[in-house]
Amino acid sequence: MHPLTFTLPLALLAACLGSIAYPVADREQNILAVQQKDAKVLILGGGVAGVIAARTLHERGIDDFILIEARPELGGRMMSREFGTAQNRWTIEVGANWVQGTQTGKGPSNPIWGLAKKHNVSLHPSDYAGSVETYDYSGPVDFQHVLRESIRNFDKLTSAAGARVPQRLVDMTARSGYSLSGAMPDSPQEMAAEYYQFDWEFGTTPEQTSWLASAWAHNHTFRTFSDQNLLSIDQRGFNTLIRGEAGEFLEDTQLKVNATVVKIHTHKTGVIVTLADGTTLTADYALCTFSLGVLQHDDVQFVPPLPSWKQEAIQSMAMGTYTKIFLQFPEKFWFSTEMALYADHERGRYPIWQSLDHSAFFPGCGILFVTVTGDFSRRIETMANSAVQAEILDVLRTMFPNTTIPEPLDFYFQRWHSDPLFRGSYSNWPANFLSEHQTNLRANVEERLWFAGEATSKKHFGFLHGAYSEGLDIGLALAKCIQDHSCVELEHVDRVRNALPYDVA
Repeated sequence: MHPLTFTLPLALLAACLGSIAYPVADREQNILAVQQKDAKVLILGGGVAGVIAARTLHERGIDDFILIEARPELGGRMMSREFGTAQNRWTIEVGANWVQGTQTGKGPSNPIWGLAKKHNVSLHPSDYAGSVETYDYSGPVDFQHVLRESIRNFDKLTSAAGARVPQRLVDMTARSGYSLSGAMPDSPQEMAAEYYQFDWEFGTTPEQTSWLASAWAHNHTFRTFSDQNLLSIDQRGFNTLIRGEAGEFLEDTQLKVNATVVKIHTHKTGVIVTLADGTTLTADYALCTFSLGVLQHDDVQFVPPLPSWKQEAIQSMAMGTYTKIFLQFPEKFWFSTEMALYADHERGRYPIWQSLDHSAFFPGCGILFVTVTGDFSRRIETMANSAVQAEILDVLRTMFPNTTIPEPLDFYFQRWHSDPLFRGSYSNWPANFLSEHQTNLRANVEERLWFAGEATSKKHFGFLHGAYSEGLDIGLALAKCIQDHSCVELEHVDRVRNALPYDVA
């Protein structure tokens, strides 16, 4: 066959495709060419990072921004809800619940702690080590010595990781770190105690988590600030601290709630953001504060697609899931401590229990909750509420074999992983996620598209104060970009390479 029989149709096809594509580009360019854009900056997401970025712009004299939030209120994953019967109703926290680390002496202060004090949020210390009962598949069993050993094992894990960093030794999974540190849990009690130290903090297993990054995230929080964990018991909701902060500077015209972003179109002259209802908003810059999970699931379309170095960074990090399952009973029948640890034959099966019906929290509320994480969280999200409730009641009957367990009056858990606004609870750093990936996750795409959130924080990923620090830092960088009329791209690495060539000969 003559070559022209291939080349001529291809040429015609290219011409046709070109004639279709150009009007679309022209349309977007025409929208941006309008003399008056809707704002200088569109801040996408009203969680901690978004609100603190908005406050930072305001403090730098830049008030030409719109904060766009998909939910009816600000706070992001700081989410509360009313729970219980009409006669015994309480505000519970289904998302972020603690100020993790406060301040030691005159050392650095956790900024979330500062906001909580400023807005008079009611908090109470959680006593994880001193107020916990232990149970297993046979009922009440004292394995406090195993729990104490797990604390020592975790300390050895983080100390050994710290020794590897200055020597530039390779990262491994936290499971490898545990093994090299001499901790190899085998019994259900040992595995439950390890879960209490590790999974409950990071939302994933040691096998799925970086040894080095888990150690520095923990140390930068609990050794830099303090080892104190303060539980929010404020009946206004924990997100009062971020809503109160926004209320000090945010005008009604600067906030758009119940507005879900579905597309972000970037151009050399600006950005166009399309909402689920078809509304379009234009600006010079967009700051994305979506969760890592949303970016990973392509719930928002980027036009043009994000560059390969950014996509690789997004897909290389992990999203943990942390699920609190709440039950309200007619009366309290459980432990008198704050906490209980249950050791099942299956690791991670309804292991950590917390009583809100406690003198330090909500006496008489009748509320008990159990926490699951990671793959087990995703498992129960595929199940009906009734099936999850039945499993939990079976566990309670195992823990309290001499008690008749009544049906709960109320039952609830948030399905974080399947919620398209979140796709998980908070980010986690796996062993294959390199520092260059973290640099790329944080970097802006050219000068128009910026990113901030707890996932972009190297030291405090997974924490509220990580979202705060990134909102502040990226807000400052964006303000400088606007005021200097010249934007410098944050550092990124086009190709993340192996340290040495692969020897597969």
